[in-house]
Amino acid sequence: MRLELLHIDECPNSDRAHERLEEALAVLGRSEVKVNMRLLITPSDIAGSGFAGSPTITIEGADIFPAGAAADDLACRVYHTPHGLSGLPTLDQLIEALRDHGL
Repeated sequence: MRLELLHIDECPNSDRAHERLEEALAVLGRSEVKVNMRLLITPSDIAGSGFAGSPTITIEGADIFPAGAAADDLACRVYHTPHGLSGLPTLDQLIEALRDHGL
């Protein structure tokens, strides 16, 4: 299973998203699952990646938050959370999405 966190250099939420993703995996008892950080540098890096803005979390190339529209630009992403719009999903949202995708 390939779990990726797709991000761009300019995104202020990438590191926090990685930390939160690791925390969600620990809660699920799946700390052995490796999070592959994938830096997107050029627009051509987006092709076929499932990127919907930075940070995007994918399993086997599929965005685990499919409500995000595919992105054509290297841009930041906004997530809908119970607390309003945010640059990353909540821990609970991550846990639920990971469970929904078989983790």
